Amino acid sequence: MSFKTLDDLPADLAGKRVLVRVDLNVPMADGIVTDRTRIERIVPTISELSRKGARVILLAHFGRPKGKVVPEMSLRPVAQALEEELDHRVDFATDCTGDEAKKEIGEMADGDVVLLENTRFHPGEEKNDPDLARAMAENGDIYVNDAFSAAHRAHASTEGIARLLPAYAGRTMQAELEALEKGLGSPEKPVVAIVGGAKVSTKIDLLQNLVKRVDALVIGGGMANTFLAAKGVDVGKSLCEHDLAGTANAIMKEADASGCAIVLPVDAVVAREFKAGADNDTVDVSAVPSDAMILDVGPASVMLINGWIDKAKTLVWNGPLGAFEIEPFDAATVAAAKFAAEQTVAGKLVSVAGGGDTVSALNHAGVADQFTYVSTAGGAFLEWMEGKELPGVTALSA
Repeated sequence: MSFKTLDDLPADLAGKRVLVRVDLNVPMADGIVTDRTRIERIVPTISELSRKGARVILLAHFGRPKGKVVPEMSLRPVAQALEEELDHRVDFATDCTGDEAKKEIGEMADGDVVLLENTRFHPGEEKNDPDLARAMAENGDIYVNDAFSAAHRAHASTEGIARLLPAYAGRTMQAELEALEKGLGSPEKPVVAIVGGAKVSTKIDLLQNLVKRVDALVIGGGMANTFLAAKGVDVGKSLCEHDLAGTANAIMKEADASGCAIVLPVDAVVAREFKAGADNDTVDVSAVPSDAMILDVGPASVMLINGWIDKAKTLVWNGPLGAFEIEPFDAATVAAAKFAAEQTVAGKLVSVAGGGDTVSALNHAGVADQFTYVSTAGGAFLEWMEGKELPGVTALSA
């Protein structure tokens, strides 16, 4: 898919009003932003446009106000954190359309930055109301989308407005799309996917898509228990969706037909309590005690997984291999993540990761910055992995 980027814009944007859709749906506590990762990622786009003389007008949502003005979901507190990260003044407008927005935008000078209030305070945002999209578009000459994490939603500020103005991908959107193309679009083979997490039921579409597109699919976390049980393995008291045995078997059959190897744990770390430092044992998956639960894959499984990573040219990772939040059940995730990072740094592997707890798991392992690309997009990353069309991306296609 081809799309225009900031490189396709004129070098001088003096006087141009550039509407930039960003992701500022950041964690907050007592009015303070507690994690600025998403803010940090949009700084390059905003700074570049400002340097080129553009009047940068930011559109974003926060929370789920459901089309009503909810003071606790105002973006005003985020403006201060953004100002600090940008090292540039950020003005604030109390609406994203109407007189308030027009007044604030009308007073802008070249290079200025203004943040408009939560787009979801308008009921038309999530309905992709054409009237709201037009009202937003009236405030700009150019549209830039730098919010891949919101690109799976056909909303007025992500899809509708892109149909009304010359549309471009911001630097974060560009980096995301280029990384995803390397991951599953046109990857260098062999391709290995690691999919972990608690439940198969939340990732059926994902698994069904991956078995047709990768050479090996490593399944970990609670999901692996469902696949093991479907093969007749007694998983004791482990988290397991026994009612999805048929689905698991169908996925394994599809993988076999597609030439995709399904890689399941061969050993497991088991415990009788789900708590940090709980007494635990490493056993073969065929010997899980009936009163114990699997909380991590074992060292033999890690060797198996690392063997597949070693063969791979491309790795796509979504979800931890075990209960990584609790020691010692983080061991497998950390070991595999570190090996993948080593291969990446050595230039032997393109590694793309994201969705759910993946970012936290890689940060926990201390290797997030050593992967080729780590997406903070969550739902959009998962839908891309599932092979679904992302409306906000499609709207940018050149």
